[in-house]
Amino acid sequence: MTTSLTVTVLGGGSFGTAIANIIAHNNIKTFLWMRSAENALACEKTRENTQYFPNYRLADSLIITSDLEMAVSQSDLIYVSIPSNAFRSVTHAIRPFLRDNAMVVSTSKGIEPEGFTLMSQVLEEELPNHPIGVLSGPNFAKEMVRQMQTGSVVASSDERVIEAVQHTLSSASFRVYSNHDRYGVELGGALKNIYAIICGMAAALGAGQNTQAMLLTRSLAEMGRFAHLMGANPMTFLGLAGVGDLILTCTSDLSRNYRVGFALGQGRNLDEVVAGLGQVAEGVNTLKQVKQKADELGVYMPLASGLYSILFEQKSIAEVARSLMMGEQNTDVDYLGG
Repeated sequence: MTTSLTVTVLGGGSFGTAIANIIAHNNIKTFLWMRSAENALACEKTRENTQYFPNYRLADSLIITSDLEMAVSQSDLIYVSIPSNAFRSVTHAIRPFLRDNAMVVSTSKGIEPEGFTLMSQVLEEELPNHPIGVLSGPNFAKEMVRQMQTGSVVASSDERVIEAVQHTLSSASFRVYSNHDRYGVELGGALKNIYAIICGMAAALGAGQNTQAMLLTRSLAEMGRFAHLMGANPMTFLGLAGVGDLILTCTSDLSRNYRVGFALGQGRNLDEVVAGLGQVAEGVNTLKQVKQKADELGVYMPLASGLYSILFEQKSIAEVARSLMMGEQNTDVDYLGG
């Protein structure tokens, strides 16, 4: 099955490039689609994505193109690695070119504002009758291309999707675990970006290890509580797509969202920070959507609410930190029963 599949990765950012390169190195015919014809031509010619991985040579067999029809029409499996703000438009554009039985997998960690729509739900709406899945986990693309051991999670209700993703991506340095809780895996990938901002902010303010441990653990509790009310299995958050991704994103300056938080903790302005980042920090947009949804559902999310107050209601970090510590007492672990 491995060698007979043809695969397309949509999106020439860091993660899209990294997984396309892994698949091509697995001797599978692989297309990497980039929106910019100029960038695609340059990458195809030099075998290098200089914007994200300078001085790293991509697989010679990887086909890099800006021709959407050529990239999609031949493929059995499509990975969509597009930021959430452009995800629907690109997904809509590929619909006329898809093979009837083509599988489509989202790797994007964001939420569309209209109706609190997850990326896999966008796929369901735009590409009805196609098997879909999501790929998420503690995956820094810079480490993946350097072939550092990495684990990820594919979630789908369709076993064919799980099998195809594992076959195309598995290597000596990349292991893919399976899960059937698509919403849980996807929510884990989106929600943790909020808490990465909080942890980055705390680090800039000189928070101790005690504080960071508390923040990580209470972040996990909030994520599970919210996801459970959204129909996900809270146990999913004990895996790579939950606590694994949370730890990675909340403790490393390779995380864009962590860097946003760190800059904010240094007293910089949000608009200035986001503008200077050069890449999408999904956590800022996700925070707005989650705060609105949590208010609707009545979910207790003091950390997310506190961050929202700092970013959008001009409350001081010190004031919010004090209110969090002095607020209502809460149980340590939900779902224990009894």
